Amino acid sequence: MSSRKFGLNLVVVLAIAALFTGFWALINRPVSAPAWPEQISGFSYSPFRLGESPQKGQYPTDDEMRQDLEQLSKLTDSIRIYTVEGTQADIPRLAEEFGLRVTLGIWISPDLERNEREIATAIQLANTSRSVVRVVVGNEALFREEVTPENLIKYLDRVRAAVKVPVTTSEQWHIWKENPEIAKHVDLIAAHILPYWEFVPMKDSVEFVLDRARELKHQFPRKPLLLSEVGWPSNGRMRGGADASQADQAIYLRTLVNTLNRRGYNYFVIEAYDQPWKASDEGSVGAYWGVYNAERQQKFNFDGPVVAIPQWRALAVASVVLAMIALMVLFIDGSALRQRGRTFLTFITFLCGSVLVWIAYDYSQQYSTWFSLTVGVLLALGALGVFIVLLTEAHELAEAVWIHKRRREFLPVQADSAYRPKVSVHVPCYNEPPEMVKQTLDALAALDYPDYEVLVIDNNTKDPAVWEPLKAHCEKLGERFKFFHVAPLAGFKGGALNYLLPHTAKDAEVIAVIDSDYCVDRNWLKHMVPHFADPKIAVVQSPQDYRDQHESAFKKLCYSEYKGFFHIGMVTRNDRDAIIQHGTMTMTRRTVLEEPGLGRMVHLRGCRTGPARVREGPVGRLRPQQLRQGPDA
Repeated sequence: MSSRKFGLNLVVVLAIAALFTGFWALINRPVSAPAWPEQISGFSYSPFRLGESPQKGQYPTDDEMRQDLEQLSKLTDSIRIYTVEGTQADIPRLAEEFGLRVTLGIWISPDLERNEREIATAIQLANTSRSVVRVVVGNEALFREEVTPENLIKYLDRVRAAVKVPVTTSEQWHIWKENPEIAKHVDLIAAHILPYWEFVPMKDSVEFVLDRARELKHQFPRKPLLLSEVGWPSNGRMRGGADASQADQAIYLRTLVNTLNRRGYNYFVIEAYDQPWKASDEGSVGAYWGVYNAERQQKFNFDGPVVAIPQWRALAVASVVLAMIALMVLFIDGSALRQRGRTFLTFITFLCGSVLVWIAYDYSQQYSTWFSLTVGVLLALGALGVFIVLLTEAHELAEAVWIHKRRREFLPVQADSAYRPKVSVHVPCYNEPPEMVKQTLDALAALDYPDYEVLVIDNNTKDPAVWEPLKAHCEKLGERFKFFHVAPLAGFKGGALNYLLPHTAKDAEVIAVIDSDYCVDRNWLKHMVPHFADPKIAVVQSPQDYRDQHESAFKKLCYSEYKGFFHIGMVTRNDRDAIIQHGTMTMTRRTVLEEPGLGRMVHLRGCRTGPARVREGPVGRLRPQQLRQGPDA
């Protein structure tokens, strides 16, 4: 490679690397947001850590919860818990050590015995613990339809009569509006306002919360309002315009808590810590509502600009390194490419590198089990395979479009003195429409070639009205055409082609095969057969083409896929003497078919010819021009 070309390639690579690095920087540009205040109204607190789950009866220890409460006490003086089941009944006692006030939860469910246990424990804690400042009977129990309004009112009245602190139930804001009678049996309105679940984009969500709060205040003017759940997830699926991302969580929460503080609202941010066990109930997004992750690490900065992916620089470097490795492999055999082809390949490679790194990063941010890790490894291998195929296809496209000169280009041979041996054209068919096959035979009869025969075989068609017209048409076309009807005959099309071998003219040196629905160009044999003058050539073939691609969108898509195979992949394979024998429109040297152990295999599995013969040297040629059309069946 000349120093000028190397310098130009280096400039292109560096420019595209800079382009994609700039893209990483663009999507991770800093966004300003208010700093987290010194104190917030409160946190919703579920104490479970990785590997712990109330569904499996795995509860945190007192020491673990004490560590949590110490951490939270630096940000708030109030927490909300949802149940007093298991060791969570110890939270009010532990909270006293850090001066935390507790909003005590009673979990109401269809399990009536559990409800009674929860109520009894909560009443006892509310009457004995100095940290309990209110009791919440049920959390979205009406929304989940696990209790009727009438039964919930009974629970509320019982607890209110048994404790001295305020009592309420916690429901989504619209449940309060739909069931206003509940308000008569509570001391305050405790409402969840979570814009994410309502498909509200993050930028509109603070105003959404304030609007819903105003509606509740207007409907229940004599009841204090507690926003018992406000928050945003950091990971999970999008819901309309609501994106569950770490950046959106940071911007939304930092903006919201400052706004609510200024306006004097009482609220609980859901939630203090990520709870991976919730994914089984709420979907994957349920695990990611915490301000801290499950390892008790802060998920986003509490002050300064918010960046979507803080580690984006390292990811950009990783994507560049990955792309450079792939590019070096692609350019090993890229000396014939023009600069446009090299630029195209470089762009696609850097795109693949960036996408692959982003996928790996995104997956790494999720909580994993051994099962999900195993699935992740399998998905990673699958993704790697997809990108390898994509890069291979891109390399083939670049070689087909942007190349100085084909390595093995076989042009039509038009000289009158060219080598033109006798050809036997084989046409297998089964139960085909006679008029369609007649068009194929008429096209063969019109071939401009001095010496050829056409053998037509119909095997196993039962209806004489289908095959007899073909026999009559062959007789009409003259002595070049011979018709065979054989039944029974095993082997489908391969069996039919093998049957014709002994019936082929003894002086035919080349055997050509076409399907019964293909109309060949009259110059097919004239232009293609002379390539057999080279004794090393075993196979010569032309691309398949179709005449009905305009009938439907589906057929257009199929046609495009075929075009890619025959005019990109097969062209580059031909340059490397590695073509695939694709069946119809294929010519094969007769002596190759008659070699022991090869003839029947070729006719049964035509694509095996190339691999079987390549050990002995060049075997195939491809001429990329279409020389016939047929329907896409």
